[in-house]
Amino acid sequence: MRHTCQLLRFNSAAVGHFFRVRGAALVRLALIGVIVCADYAPRPAQAQSLCDSCELQVGLGGTYHFWASTGSLVLPVSVTWDENRYEFRVFRFTTQQLLRLPGTGEARQLANPYWGTSLSRRWQLFDVGPVQGFCGFGLALRTESDVLSASRWDFASQVGFRFRMIGDRALDEVAMRHWSNGEIQLPNHGQDFATVTIRIESKLFGIGAADQIPIDPSLNNRLLIANNVGAEESSLP
Repeated sequence: MRHTCQLLRFNSAAVGHFFRVRGAALVRLALIGVIVCADYAPRPAQAQSLCDSCELQVGLGGTYHFWASTGSLVLPVSVTWDENRYEFRVFRFTTQQLLRLPGTGEARQLANPYWGTSLSRRWQLFDVGPVQGFCGFGLALRTESDVLSASRWDFASQVGFRFRMIGDRALDEVAMRHWSNGEIQLPNHGQDFATVTIRIESKLFGIGAADQIPIDPSLNNRLLIANNVGAEESSLP
């Protein structure tokens, strides 16, 4: 009887672990579907192709925890598209993350250097003058697990500002980001970091609708008149 009870407890624990893992995977797959399909609608035939609004950004950042710096330099590279609605970003956390313990002179190691990437859906919160506010939500993947997150797959949230400067072009972006697994697996203190990025011009991508300079419709009429006058002058004896 004792052996049977132990076997039942073992099986129930194994089943519970199985459903927790599978449940987490299903949640992530569902979220990917939501991100990809959110706000999807057929576009007009004359709409720009997808990469006409792509932006390539590079920058710098830093890590923190409970508003105290943990000392790792972050190097981000990102691509946004569909007028900043979607973002794919790669991060390099270049050094160890250490949290100083007040009054002790000691530090607790939170994470080693690692690579991370995220895919997010973004929403514009406001657009006032040269400043746009936005928030985003998606998924992140890390190359290591640690006390910040026991899982390598995390939820990724962000809030930030974009600044339009020099000819009404969006050049600078400041964002605060948080990655965590939503208590699916412990420990789960979360990865907190902030980034500052600038847009770089690349012939690989086009420009967004907000950055395009409209052409005066009357210009076509003036060109047509000039062509007609030229044709008439060439036909004179």
